[in-house]
Amino acid sequence: MGGPADRFAKDSWTAAVIGLGYVGLPFAVNATRRGIGVVGFDINGPKIAAILRGDSPIDDVADEDLLSALALGMVVTSDPAAIEGLDAYFICVPSPLGRNREPDLSNIRSAASLIAKVVGPGALVSLESTTYPGTTEDIILRSLTDAGLMLDTDVFVAYSPERVDPGSGLGISGIPKVVGGVSVTSGLVAAAAYGRLVDDVHLVSDSKVAELSKLLENTYRSVNIALANEMAQLADELDVSIWETIEAAATKPFGFEAFYPGPGVGGHCIPLDPQYLAWKAREVGGSIRFIDLAEQVNTNMPKYVVERTARLLNDRGQALKGSTVLAVGLTYKPNIADDRESPSVEVVELLVKRGVDVHVIEPMLTQASVEAHGVTALDDDASLVGIDLAIVLTDHDDVAYEAIAASVPFVFDTRGAYRKRGLSIANVVEI
Repeated sequence: MGGPADRFAKDSWTAAVIGLGYVGLPFAVNATRRGIGVVGFDINGPKIAAILRGDSPIDDVADEDLLSALALGMVVTSDPAAIEGLDAYFICVPSPLGRNREPDLSNIRSAASLIAKVVGPGALVSLESTTYPGTTEDIILRSLTDAGLMLDTDVFVAYSPERVDPGSGLGISGIPKVVGGVSVTSGLVAAAAYGRLVDDVHLVSDSKVAELSKLLENTYRSVNIALANEMAQLADELDVSIWETIEAAATKPFGFEAFYPGPGVGGHCIPLDPQYLAWKAREVGGSIRFIDLAEQVNTNMPKYVVERTARLLNDRGQALKGSTVLAVGLTYKPNIADDRESPSVEVVELLVKRGVDVHVIEPMLTQASVEAHGVTALDDDASLVGIDLAIVLTDHDDVAYEAIAASVPFVFDTRGAYRKRGLSIANVVEI
């Protein structure tokens, strides 16, 4: 390896983690566990206070793990002076879409501007936030060079896309890390640093490849989920079980990977990341037909679920308006307390707009956060007398599915929750 990379591969060093959200806090805790000095920085004062109390705002960081990291010396602060002159800076700030679904890079720009003011000589600056190819060069590198810093002498710059899977139990250190520098030397330095943080580093030729790889990962998922969703609608028209169809296709040991239908896609990654790629493609005149079509299919799924619900009720001589529906789950994936971009939320809000009295069982969220959507929150053991239909929107483990099916006239299962649990119940209708 040799050269400046040796410092990060062999010596002690201290890193600033900019942004202590779903990516940054797990990153900071993991780096502390791996023996790296860490200063976590965030501008959200109440979040900093909660973290210092050992009260983790992130599901994937248990309170005891947070307290352990703090005891090991992890510093958490909102004071820019605390990150001055450190050895490395990892940018883990949100990168949402704007009102017109254009990339909002304001948090990345703010982080780059801050780092340019406090960075020490020979430091590594690595962007982890999801973005389009060219961002690391255009924003991070430019901000640093505009401040008079010389690449590969005063500072090393790289991109390494975050890879977290909330609720899965997969730790950061066990997930292979793609790393790309804006130069060959920066890439080697970044790979050496990440080699101290994770078990497997995959070094690519430059930061643009690393940036595009992240968008490809989630666009791949978006497109294939859209295919499963479209096939589910076709299977309904053909009176064929889409779940049994997928199970049959998945027996092929090559050429097929199973993706499953549902009420849509949610979370920060799958609904948003392909739009970063689509925005950049439009800018350079590239083709984005698959991306646009996948978004159309996936964003239409909540409406399809509502229309299918209306049809199921109509088949039993009942109108959607004025009915009482139980929704099971609001979060975007099972067993986590995160409803960002959740299609389940959109389904219940559409039902409320259609005059439905919606009750919700959601074991992962507080009553207040559930009822903020204009619905009634129920405990798992609440009486279900008067419920006309139940819809499974998120298949949490901690739900009494058999009891629900026994208590309501019928269940519309959009997640295959009953099938996954080996339950074959006559009044359960699958998407």
